[in-house]
Amino acid sequence: MAYVITDPCIETKDTSCVEVCPVDCIHPTKDDADFEDRVMLYIDPDTCIDCAACEPVCPVSAIYPSEDEVPKSQKEFIEINALYYEDADGADRKATAHRESCEICNNHEPKDRKDAH
Repeated sequence: MAYVITDPCIETKDTSCVEVCPVDCIHPTKDDADFEDRVMLYIDPDTCIDCAACEPVCPVSAIYPSEDEVPKSQKEFIEINALYYEDADGADRKATAHRESCEICNNHEPKDRKDAH
Protein backbone atom coordinates (compact mmCIF):
# COMPACT_ATOMS: atom_id res chain seq x y z
CA MET A 1 0.00 0.00 0.00
CA ALA A 2 1.23 3.45 -0.87
CA TYR A 3 1.54 6.39 1.46
CA VAL A 4 -1.20 9.02 1.12
CA ILE A 5 -1.01 12.82 1.35
CA THR A 6 -4.12 14.39 2.88
CA ASP A 7 -5.71 17.80 3.41
CA PRO A 8 -3.14 19.47 5.69
CA CYS A 9 -0.95 19.73 2.57
CA ILE A 10 -3.54 21.91 0.85
CA GLU A 11 -2.14 25.43 0.64
CA THR A 12 1.03 24.26 2.45
CA LYS A 13 2.96 22.34 -0.25
CA ASP A 14 6.11 22.02 1.84
CA THR A 15 8.50 19.98 -0.31
CA SER A 16 10.51 18.34 2.47
CA CYS A 17 8.89 15.05 1.48
CA VAL A 18 9.89 15.51 -2.16
CA GLU A 19 13.50 16.07 -1.16
CA VAL A 20 13.77 12.78 0.78
CA CYS A 21 11.80 10.53 -1.60
CA PRO A 22 14.22 8.03 -3.18
CA VAL A 23 11.90 7.15 -6.08
CA ASP A 24 10.54 10.55 -7.12
CA CYS A 25 6.91 9.61 -6.44
CA ILE A 26 5.76 12.93 -4.95
CA HIS A 27 4.65 15.73 -7.26
CA PRO A 28 4.60 18.43 -8.24
CA THR A 29 8.16 19.33 -7.42
CA LYS A 30 9.38 22.92 -7.28
CA ASP A 31 10.97 22.29 -10.69
CA ASP A 32 7.66 21.34 -12.31
CA ALA A 33 6.19 24.12 -14.44
CA ASP A 34 2.80 23.82 -12.73
CA PHE A 35 4.07 23.78 -9.13
CA GLU A 36 2.58 27.18 -8.26
CA ASP A 37 -0.76 26.26 -9.84
CA ARG A 38 -1.29 23.09 -7.80
CA VAL A 39 -3.09 23.18 -4.45
CA MET A 40 -1.13 20.37 -2.78
CA LEU A 41 1.40 17.60 -3.31
CA TYR A 42 0.42 14.07 -4.35
CA ILE A 43 1.99 10.62 -3.97
CA ASP A 44 1.90 8.27 -6.96
CA PRO A 45 0.59 4.96 -5.53
CA ASP A 46 2.14 3.00 -8.40
CA THR A 47 5.63 4.38 -7.77
CA CYS A 48 5.68 4.66 -3.95
CA ILE A 49 7.83 1.94 -2.37
CA ASP A 50 6.59 2.46 1.21
CA CYS A 51 10.04 3.47 2.41
CA ALA A 52 8.66 5.82 5.11
CA ALA A 53 11.10 8.62 4.34
CA CYS A 54 8.38 11.20 3.66
CA GLU A 55 6.15 10.87 6.70
CA PRO A 56 8.49 12.12 9.47
CA VAL A 57 9.63 15.19 7.51
CA CYS A 58 6.14 16.52 6.77
CA PRO A 59 5.76 19.65 8.92
CA VAL A 60 1.95 19.44 8.95
CA SER A 61 1.55 15.66 9.42
CA ALA A 62 -0.35 15.32 6.14
CA ILE A 63 1.10 11.92 5.20
CA TYR A 64 -0.33 8.57 6.29
CA PRO A 65 1.65 5.33 5.94
CA SER A 66 -1.19 3.32 4.45
CA GLU A 67 -4.68 3.59 3.09
CA ASP A 68 -5.94 1.79 6.20
CA GLU A 69 -4.62 4.55 8.46
CA VAL A 70 -6.18 7.47 6.59
CA PRO A 71 -9.05 8.86 8.72
CA LYS A 72 -12.54 8.18 7.42
CA SER A 73 -13.05 11.90 6.83
CA GLN A 74 -10.08 11.94 4.45
CA LYS A 75 -10.43 8.60 2.63
CA GLU A 76 -11.17 10.47 -0.60
CA PHE A 77 -7.50 11.52 -0.68
CA ILE A 78 -6.55 7.94 -1.54
CA GLU A 79 -8.35 8.43 -4.86
CA ILE A 80 -7.26 12.06 -5.18
CA ASN A 81 -3.55 11.15 -4.96
CA ALA A 82 -3.93 8.54 -7.72
CA LEU A 83 -6.11 10.84 -9.83
CA TYR A 84 -3.38 13.50 -9.96
CA TYR A 85 -1.25 11.23 -12.18
CA GLU A 86 -4.10 10.92 -14.69
CA ASP A 87 -5.85 14.29 -14.32
CA ALA A 88 -3.97 16.90 -12.28
CA ASP A 89 -6.70 19.52 -12.65
CA GLY A 90 -9.33 17.01 -11.55
CA ALA A 91 -7.30 16.10 -8.46
CA ASP A 92 -6.91 19.77 -7.56
CA ARG A 93 -10.65 20.34 -7.97
CA LYS A 94 -11.48 17.43 -5.67
CA ALA A 95 -8.92 18.51 -3.06
CA THR A 96 -10.23 22.07 -3.15
CA ALA A 97 -13.84 20.86 -2.85
CA HIS A 98 -12.88 18.81 0.20
CA ARG A 99 -11.14 21.79 1.78
CA GLU A 100 -14.09 24.09 1.16
CA SER A 101 -16.69 21.66 2.54
CA CYS A 102 -14.76 20.31 5.53
CA GLU A 103 -15.60 22.04 8.81
CA ILE A 104 -12.42 20.76 10.42
CA CYS A 105 -10.30 22.12 7.58
CA ASN A 106 -12.04 25.47 7.75
CA ASN A 107 -11.60 25.80 11.51
CA HIS A 108 -8.05 24.49 12.02
CA GLU A 109 -4.60 25.40 10.81
CA PRO A 110 -3.01 22.72 8.56
CA LYS A 111 -0.67 21.45 11.31
CA ASP A 112 -3.66 20.87 13.64
CA ARG A 113 -5.94 19.07 11.16
CA LYS A 114 -4.49 15.58 11.58
CA ASP A 115 -5.47 15.39 15.25
CA ALA A 116 -8.83 17.05 14.62
CA HIS A 117 -9.94 14.53 11.98
